[in-house]
Amino acid sequence: MVAPITHFLALTAIRRARMLPSRGQVKVRVGQKVSATDVVAECFLPGKHLVFNIRRALNVSRVEQAEKLIECKVGDKLQKGDVIAEAGGLLPRSVRAPANGQVVAIVGGQVMFELQSDRFELKAGLNGTVTQVMTEQGVVLEANGALLQGVWGNGQINLGLLTCLAKSPEEEFTRANVDVSMRGAVLMSGHCRQAEALVAANELPLRGLILASMSADLIPVAQAMSYPILLIEGFGRLPMNNMAYKLLTSSDKRDICLNAANDAYHGDRPEAMIPLPANGQVPQEIAPLEAGRVVRLQGPPYAGLIGKVQRIHSGLTTLPNGLRTSAADVLLENNQLVLVALGNLDVLE
Repeated sequence: MVAPITHFLALTAIRRARMLPSRGQVKVRVGQKVSATDVVAECFLPGKHLVFNIRRALNVSRVEQAEKLIECKVGDKLQKGDVIAEAGGLLPRSVRAPANGQVVAIVGGQVMFELQSDRFELKAGLNGTVTQVMTEQGVVLEANGALLQGVWGNGQINLGLLTCLAKSPEEEFTRANVDVSMRGAVLMSGHCRQAEALVAANELPLRGLILASMSADLIPVAQAMSYPILLIEGFGRLPMNNMAYKLLTSSDKRDICLNAANDAYHGDRPEAMIPLPANGQVPQEIAPLEAGRVVRLQGPPYAGLIGKVQRIHSGLTTLPNGLRTSAADVLLENNQLVLVALGNLDVLE
């Protein structure tokens, strides 16, 4: 069985492709050094489309009549309030553009109008060097440093000085933890269940927040924050695994870049990167799940614990809960040997 690897590496070579959602303009060149918040490319996102039935709107009987009343043509760019079609007479009627946009089609007395789209700015997401430019599409960035990958992010990107609040992997992040001395920092803590804690961090403002876990009902609040929030373990009350906790606490007061990506469709993972002045090796992205592999256990009662695979059972194995599935014996860090379904194992490196 081959499984993807979640990385918690003290030093590695990082290579990331940063791609636009649609064709646009790349704003950097090969060899240029960038920071996590630099805009490397931009484009206009596809706008919403509106269809105006001119015959019905102007109360005319035939399509031919409606088409004669249309005062624009395909390709015309209109401002809000500009006339699309108009009928004179004692009681004149008109159809006007509800916002800035462009006429994209006129068929059968109907006008399709594309609203002006928003400009999308693609940020680098890490401190690194541009090694490849793909015209109108994006860039490839390379860097060296420590790498930590999470399971969920709120889509924001930023960088700052890491401040480790949690004195243990289980410590809770609350409103009382937030004070003005943390302004501009990236905080690391454990579990969060208070919406007011996230809001207070936004008001400082923080540059970022790394949490072990978070209550699922805080997702809308977290998505509304202007700073990146990265979850190492996931939702529910889960302690931070020891690999991530030790790596972060040993990097206290170092610069850290947070790319709290939330794009499962393109395979982007939320991650934190700590730039280091040394060259690392390119890590594996997938590996066979076999004896000797370091794994993280998912689901109760061992959620978040780390262990080493001792043996992969052949065929199907009956678990203590009665479920028959592929399973493995895992030796936890406390020397407890447990039987775990392969589907509940996350390979770590």
